[in-house]
Amino acid sequence: MNTIIMWIMAAGAVIGGVDKICGNRLGLGKRFEEGFLLLGTTALSMAGIICLTPLLSMLLKAAVVPLCDWSGLDPGILGGILAIDMGGYQLSMELAGTPDVGRYAGIIVGATFGCTITFTIPVGMGMISGEERPLFAKGMLIGLGMMPVSLLLGGLFCGLRVTEVLCLSLPVFVLSLMLMAGIRFFPHKMIRGFGYFAAGIGFLTTVGLVVGAVEYMTGFQILKGIAPIEEAMAVVSSIGVVLLGSLPVAELLRRILEKPLNWIGSRTGMNGNSVAGLLMGIVSPVPAIAMMKEMDARGKVVNAAFLVCGASALAAHMGFAYGTEPELVVPLLVSKLAGGLCGAGAAVVLSRKG
Repeated sequence: MNTIIMWIMAAGAVIGGVDKICGNRLGLGKRFEEGFLLLGTTALSMAGIICLTPLLSMLLKAAVVPLCDWSGLDPGILGGILAIDMGGYQLSMELAGTPDVGRYAGIIVGATFGCTITFTIPVGMGMISGEERPLFAKGMLIGLGMMPVSLLLGGLFCGLRVTEVLCLSLPVFVLSLMLMAGIRFFPHKMIRGFGYFAAGIGFLTTVGLVVGAVEYMTGFQILKGIAPIEEAMAVVSSIGVVLLGSLPVAELLRRILEKPLNWIGSRTGMNGNSVAGLLMGIVSPVPAIAMMKEMDARGKVVNAAFLVCGASALAAHMGFAYGTEPELVVPLLVSKLAGGLCGAGAAVVLSRKG
């Protein structure tokens, strides 16, 4: 299945590349180009934190691992607090007692819970207007409530038992409940807190990037034990290569499914922009969030709920998984799409008028 998915992405790269050569007549060449241009922003957001992961791992081992050993939890699950492509995978593998736990936490948990708290919520709350924030927050609440479905399926497809997944994911479930309560009862404080959290992650990323660049160019070690920046850039490059094909494929899907999507919109009471936002969210949460001002109220809630698990499924996250754990591409897609669709479906039901 992994091979089939990658062949589809490769076909998208060929189609997009040929269209670019022919002058972007189909509009797919632009998507092909956008995929490659995202290399810069992707590297800026994740390369530095990957460089610092060994140091963060040492700090967590000293501070938290003894507590995890006492409680019987595998500390690898802590890595899932960071997004899959912001050091979550590397941190999980460093901390985990077994590789299977590290892969589950770093790929599945990092691509859902980690992505939500380190990217989707802080970016979303910063991009949308004050009037839209209550609807966005409601969608986040619903999406977080459906996250156990995503984690359970992802864990089972990773080869873990149901009891293992439930025990490993217990800290994530508790943190999700805390987030849901905070968003529900203290929305303004949560927005401010997420802003501080995002700023802290950005600071660490920049520090790691600077330190890695200095060591690469001069051989002088400012911080001992960091990962070489060329290793971080190799991970970034693998994402960029997949994006070359995934963005044209997503654009083709949007065009092919235009009529069915419009039908879905009419049946669920959402406008066309709301339905289109769901497809955009599969590629990246940023365009979907940017489109929210053009969505109706229900569409904003549904899109936010979908993004909790479904964000970037066919782009950065799939590319990262293929570059690090190719056999987990299918479990990742099953986990993210199932959780995203459950979140969107629950949001449709819970936002019914009257």
